[in-house]
Order: sequence, then structure tokens, then C-alpha cells
Amino acid sequence: MSKTIIHNIVPVDHASATGAQKEVLDKALKSLGFIPNMYANMANAPGMLSTYLHGYDLFRKESGFTSAEQEVVFLSVSKYNGCDYCTAAHSMIADKMSGVPKDVLQAIRANQPIPDPKLAALSAMAVEMVAKHGQPDHAVVKAFLDAGYQESDLLYIVLAASVKVLSNYSNQAFGTTVDEKFAAYKVD
Repeated sequence: MSKTIIHNIVPVDHASATGAQKEVLDKALKSLGFIPNMYANMANAPGMLSTYLHGYDLFRKESGFTSAEQEVVFLSVSKYNGCDYCTAAHSMIADKMSGVPKDVLQAIRANQPIPDPKLAALSAMAVEMVAKHGQPDHAVVKAFLDAGYQESDLLYIVLAASVKVLSNYSNQAFGTTVDEKFAAYKVD
């Protein structure tokens, strides 16, 4: 099955953006110091990018997960959803910023068993929530809770998965080019 890519919508150029597009891109630029290709594409629907940025920020601030755990969730969901752009971006963040152990990062990227039991349970739970459309198998939930997580953590996985649906799906629709900052982590 071939992917359908939106060819007629072009990325929003920050320099010529106006109105809601400019406002949301200004916010992104202030936060990151650059406009990722994904954001330039998503800005075609400013509400989409604004929702993404808001949900992403809340997950980072409120989830209670460590930086490494947050990245495991984002990376696992992105990998499961087949988003090469987000897999590359979150791989770079995992490696350079969030402290995800290299063997865990490589395992997620290669769809191999994760050597850290707690992070393995977290990754499995994140994928299970997406794969089963929010109706996870009891055994996966039990393993997640047995690993030391709380039931309320499931809600933050839903938040992260929802944010990743916005980015993963739009990147796939646009065929978003991986930014130079993430190029070393491109999916082969």
C-alpha cells in the first residue's frame, strides 16, 4: 500500500506568515530557537500546531515521568505509528538531551526487546494504548503497574499518544523532510 502525501499544501514560511500562523510559529521559534519542518507544515492549520505545542508542553511539565521516560513514550509511539520524522527527532532528543540509555534507544528503533525492565514496561504500555485504541490488555497494564507506575500515568500516556497522532499523521501526510538537526538519526 502506498502512502498518500499532500503535495499541494506548502510549508508556512515564518518570514511571510501572518495572523494565527505567525503567532503560533513565533511561539515555536521562541521555544526552540528554530522552526522545525514539521511545525512549518502543521502551521497550515494553526489550531493543530497550537494544540500540539500545548499538549506536548503539558506532557513534559505534568506527567511526572523522567525525561528519559518521556522520550521512551514519544519514541515508542512514533516508531509504532511509522513516523520516520518523529522517530529521528525523538532519537536525537533521547540520545543528546533526555538521557535514554543507548541500548534502550537502539532497541526501540530496531523493534527489539528493551533491556531495562521498567522502560520496557513503559514502552509496551505506550504501544499497547495506541495499538488497541485505548483498550489495553489487562496483562500489559498489570506489567506496567508492577513496574512501579500508577494508573494515573496511563492518562499521561494517552496525552502523549494524542500529541503524537497530530505530529505522526501530519508528517506522514506531508512526507516531512527530516531537519538537519535530526539527520544523524534518520530511519533507514
